[in-house]
Amino acid sequence: MDARRTLAVLLLAASLGLVGCGANDSTSGDAKPAALDAGKGAAGSGYTADESAERPAEGAARDEASKPSAPPAATHIIRTAELGVEVKDAGKALANARAVAERAGGRVENETTERVDDTHVTSHVVLRVPQEQYGPVLTELAGAGKLLSRKADAKDVTDQVVDVESRIATQRASVARVRELMERATELSDVVTLEGQLSSRQAELESLLARQASLKDRTTLATITLTLTEAETPEVKEDDPGFLDALGGGWDALVATLRWIAVAIGAVAPFAALLGLLYAVWRWLVRPRLRVRTRPSVTAAEVTSPSGAQD
Repeated sequence: MDARRTLAVLLLAASLGLVGCGANDSTSGDAKPAALDAGKGAAGSGYTADESAERPAEGAARDEASKPSAPPAATHIIRTAELGVEVKDAGKALANARAVAERAGGRVENETTERVDDTHVTSHVVLRVPQEQYGPVLTELAGAGKLLSRKADAKDVTDQVVDVESRIATQRASVARVRELMERATELSDVVTLEGQLSSRQAELESLLARQASLKDRTTLATITLTLTEAETPEVKEDDPGFLDALGGGWDALVATLRWIAVAIGAVAPFAALLGLLYAVWRWLVRPRLRVRTRPSVTAAEVTSPSGAQD
């Protein structure tokens, strides 16, 4: 019995040893092909084992680079320009400038026209045009005549716009908090204090909104100040007078003299007619009567004279 038990134990131990060796061989055999497959995969892809370990990080970087980037923040620019143009007719050029601004979707903001030294007209006009039409309108206005001066300026106010928008959002939240506190307040002193805070914060908010509107207007519409000046007419140099010029001048002087004489005669004619009428009345009416009255007195004197008595 003891021999049988000893034999059974030896056989069991031997079988367990054979099973363990088979398992180890199978495990090592499975691991080797896996390692070989991994090495083949790395070699086939052109990377070493260390490089293949870095491939996931590189792929992630490429994926990040291939993603669409965020759109850039909008820029806000104030554009202004001043133009001086010499034209033949300031009135026509001014009408053309108005038409150009209206076609571009803009407007005329200010206009002044004056006459300088009674020789030529100068017009000043301020035009507001959309930013996208600023360049074409500026080019068209500059080509309306002879360009005398040109000045353009572009000022980036993006930081100001962003700052004002942020402050407006903060101020609105502050006003909302004060109003909420006012609804919860029960003491009169608290209500009075909160009303003062609300009034000051609303005033600050309105100021910020006005500044925002001004920035929006100046960044949406460009400002162009146009000065139109008429070209001065050159003086014509007169040549020395000749015989015909002298003859024409003498004739003009003669005609002018006769005209003035006729005017003088016309002015004296009424007085001369009146004097002639008075002379005719005296000559043909008054004078004969005076003669008739003087003759009898003379005859009576002759009768009473001494010489008449002697005869």
